[in-house]
Amino acid sequence: MIFKFLKTVPAVLFYALIFSSAPLSLYAQPGIAEFYSAGNEVHRWYFSFTDLVLVMAAIAGMFGGLRVYANWQSGSRHIDAQVMGWFFSCLFLLLVAGFLSALYGIY
Repeated sequence: MIFKFLKTVPAVLFYALIFSSAPLSLYAQPGIAEFYSAGNEVHRWYFSFTDLVLVMAAIAGMFGGLRVYANWQSGSRHIDAQVMGWFFSCLFLLLVAGFLSALYGIY
C-alpha cells in the first residue's frame, strides 16, 4: 500500500509543477512583437510591390501585343494561341496583385 503511494507522489508533484508553471509560459510568448513588426513592414512595402506587379503586367501586355502584331504582319494567320497566352499572362499578373491585397488585408 505504501509503495503505491510513493509511486504516485512523484507523478502528483510533476503535474503540480507543470500546471503551476503553465500561466507563466503564457505571458512569455516569444516572437509576438516580431510578427507585428513584420506585418507593419509588409504594409509599408506592399504598395511598391503592387505597382511593380502592375508595371510588369503592362510591359508584358505591350511586348505581347507587339509580338502578335509582328507575327500577323509577317503572314502568320494562326495567332490565336499567342493572343490567348499573352492575354492570360497579363490577367494572371493582375489577379496576383488583387490576391496579394486580399491576403495581407490591404484594400
